[in-house]
Amino acid sequence: MKKNTRFIKGVIATAAKEETVMPWTRGARRAAFIAKRNGSDQDRKSA
Repeated sequence: MKKNTRFIKGVIATAAKEETVMPWTRGARRAAFIAKRNGSDQDRKSA
């Protein structure tokens, strides 16, 4: 059991350090994606 507990603690510590950026988070990247999406929607409507 001791190995398993130490392993789980290590996994939890690593996951807590991780800072993955999700696509749906707010910010410049999201705004750029929405602008690109809206631009392509208008191109399809005008065609």
